[in-house]
Amino acid sequence: MSAVHSKSMKKTLRSITLFAVVAAFTQILAAGVISPAQELQLQLDPAKSGADIILVGNLHTVDGSFSLKRGTVHFDPATGKASGEIVFDATSGKTGNSARDSKMHKDVIQSQRYPEIVFHPDRADGRLSISGDSTLQVHGMFAIHGAEHEVTFPVQVNLAGTAWAANASFQVPYVKWGMKNPSVLFFRVGDTVQVQFHAAGSTTQ
Repeated sequence: MSAVHSKSMKKTLRSITLFAVVAAFTQILAAGVISPAQELQLQLDPAKSGADIILVGNLHTVDGSFSLKRGTVHFDPATGKASGEIVFDATSGKTGNSARDSKMHKDVIQSQRYPEIVFHPDRADGRLSISGDSTLQVHGMFAIHGAEHEVTFPVQVNLAGTAWAANASFQVPYVKWGMKNPSVLFFRVGDTVQVQFHAAGSTTQ
């Protein structure tokens, strides 16, 4: 075999190998199994975000909602470290009944004294896909009624380019956390409220 032919064969093999590596990497990216290498900043859009509450009673279930004031979360997919804050307007809470809402704000969450409900994430466990759906276990401190409480709950996240959306459901044992149970006469409610959080916004790196 001539030297020229041998060099040509080696060059061809290198080209094939490089093409195979690039093709494999492209397939992995398309499958969304590699997490972003850089820290993500997730900006929450208050118009697309909020929290719904469900409080079960012996006669009927109370449904309500709270508005988001602002929110920014920083997340490093490589380490799982998170920071930032998600701030809800405690005074915006409503259940569709003015008398009940007045009692909630005055006697339960005392929103005039504690006007914000804040979640500070510090860690998220799990693999974040660069596109499509992922489930992360998010840990952090939940501040309500003048006190912080350690919480961990699953969050479903969807990434689509620079847009994202997330949903989470977790329980708040409000009586255990120092708030009053609003039960009256024959209408009794539980000591725990179910919170369903939804958010959407944009991402930057």
